[in-house]
Amino acid sequence: GLIDPPRDEARQAVAECKAAGINPDMITGDHPLTAKAIAETLGIISSAEDVVLTGPELTKLDEPAFAELVDKVRVYARVDPDQKLRIIHALQARHQFVAMTGDGVNDAPALKNADIGIAMGITGTEVAKEAAHMILLDDNFATIVTAVEHGRRIYANILKFIRYLLSGSVGEISAIFIAPLFGLPTPLLAIHILWVNLITDGLPGLAFASEPAEANSMQRPPVDPRQTIFADGLGWFIIGVGLLVGGITIGLQVWALGRGLGHWQTMTFSGLCFSQLGLALAVRSRRESVFRLGLWSNKPMLGALGLTFGLQLLVIYVPFFNNLFSTQPLTWAELGITLAASSLVFWAVELAKLIRRRRELQPEAAQLRVAQPEAAQPEVTKPEVLKPEVAALPAVV
Repeated sequence: GLIDPPRDEARQAVAECKAAGINPDMITGDHPLTAKAIAETLGIISSAEDVVLTGPELTKLDEPAFAELVDKVRVYARVDPDQKLRIIHALQARHQFVAMTGDGVNDAPALKNADIGIAMGITGTEVAKEAAHMILLDDNFATIVTAVEHGRRIYANILKFIRYLLSGSVGEISAIFIAPLFGLPTPLLAIHILWVNLITDGLPGLAFASEPAEANSMQRPPVDPRQTIFADGLGWFIIGVGLLVGGITIGLQVWALGRGLGHWQTMTFSGLCFSQLGLALAVRSRRESVFRLGLWSNKPMLGALGLTFGLQLLVIYVPFFNNLFSTQPLTWAELGITLAASSLVFWAVELAKLIRRRRELQPEAAQLRVAQPEAAQPEVTKPEVLKPEVAALPAVV
């Protein structure tokens, strides 16, 4: 007989999709037995709960019945273009984010209505390409998985940049507004704020684009499209860390003023800058310690931090910059105190990540302690509507 086997990398791509919380479904015009065999080979069907549904069987199901079944169906065989649309709408009604691949003219409506329509670049028709949101140039399903991984890395890096930038901004604002409430002089000049926003925030912020994907990025569930960017604790992180940065800035100001140091503003300004450099290093991962990630895993970040640190030293010790920024040279002891106080931001974020990791491990440890061998369960016969392929097999045989 003739066979058109799936590509070798397709099975691995399906496994990676499932690990990433993505459910791959097959929609085909092939015979249900053929479709089921291919799906089992690829790992799309991996348990007895997975269902094969044919076009004629789908026609007999009303919307409520199909809505209950759609999450279990992994293979749709012998379906027409209108039924592809029905499948997409049923999944979207259950708040699923649907990506659809196709190459033919009859796939165009489904490609257009999916959240992400992906047309084949080699075998795809022009109609399909026009209707799609993306074109897969090599017609390889594994490329979609690679694109998902890159997308997750980019999204994670955007969140890291937001976490870093807004936390620092909250720190600046809190220091500027809180200090006068306690009768303190304004801690920062306008040129200091400009320097922090352009140099201290800018250089490390750009380096977040080079942050590699974290090791477990493809073992996490997808982000809910309805979720705001400040969800999952990001907003509280920004406020908490921002207030810590502001508190350290004001603390250095109070310490220096209490000792009658004329260059208190230099310590305050430098403390804010050094705090944000430590923050940039700490927020490279939301969960993992920077020491576990490796300091050299993002060399552009290290370069940006080193350059920013060096520029700040120039602002402190070079006479030309002293006149420009109204700064004064610090003694080594004062510089050490400023660096030590600023490092509290880095260690606070690292401590928060350690607590997060331990909390995540507690449910797993509890589950291991109570794990018991499962008792054999009697086999329960299910209604045929939940296993439509069973009804289809006798007719073929």
